[in-house]
Amino acid sequence: MYAVSGVNCAGAPSGAGGRGPRSTSLCAMSRVAAGSGVTVAVTAAVLAAAVLHAGWNALLKGVGDRLATVVLLDLTGLALSAMALPLVPAPAPASRGLLGLSVLLHLGYELLLLASYRVGDLSQAYPVARGTAPLLVAGYAGLVLGERLAPVQLVGLAGVCAGLLVLLEFGRAPLGRAATLGPALATGVFIAAYTIADGLGVRRSGTVLGYTAWLFFMKGLPIPLSVLATRGRGLAARLRGHLGVGVAAGALSVAAYGLVLWAQRRGALAVVAALRETSVLVAALIGSLVFGERFGRRRVLAAGLLAAGIVFLNASR
Repeated sequence: MYAVSGVNCAGAPSGAGGRGPRSTSLCAMSRVAAGSGVTVAVTAAVLAAAVLHAGWNALLKGVGDRLATVVLLDLTGLALSAMALPLVPAPAPASRGLLGLSVLLHLGYELLLLASYRVGDLSQAYPVARGTAPLLVAGYAGLVLGERLAPVQLVGLAGVCAGLLVLLEFGRAPLGRAATLGPALATGVFIAAYTIADGLGVRRSGTVLGYTAWLFFMKGLPIPLSVLATRGRGLAARLRGHLGVGVAAGALSVAAYGLVLWAQRRGALAVVAALRETSVLVAALIGSLVFGERFGRRRVLAAGLLAAGIVFLNASR
């Protein structure tokens, strides 16, 4: 038997012994975090998702009209999920509130990602956004759940902080450090929030494919409809000019997050999250090799510290 913030997490069924939905959620998170094992298949899936995720972010960074590309990305996810919905089971009712919350968080994430890339290099904005999320999760676990960090996790926490400080001190952007890092840090907050929501939601759903399909279906229309309402004139021409990149980014996005959700049901959530953040190094490499971003030794050091810190932070949780 174990406890999370005073909640009895013995093997009693949900609702027994005074356990309500909130305590059940906390216990579920604790059980997932307690396990550290991960199979070869899960590891391979998450590493593949990391590459795909960095890839679609790089496509978004590399186009001139990112808003049109995001519209196409969302529409592609909508189309793929609409084709899948008749073929997959619906998520269980217990997961639908978290699914709705996740949709809102993912929409906020996309908007903040656009802002981050508008004012900052990919190699700077992406590591800050991805590196902030695990730091916030660790803080939440310590302050809300009362979890104590193991020594290896303290090393990881120091690594993440050091990597962020390197970027804060030495990063350069056309509009200055504050304008660059603000949206990137806010993006990290949304990443942390939707990671927790989806980690719980996909376990309650009973179906990875159904949860993934409904997630991309529900979040596929708001941004396109908003852009159509505010910038409808000439939108069709803008979309045609970015059709290939937008569709490719959308397909990569669905595949990447589908793999992550699949892994979250089969491996420890913390381990999956840590492996996923190897996308930081992939994005840094893409930014340097493909986009010709200036990537000196300090940014290499920052990206490496972030990735190593994230892995250690989640290694034994």
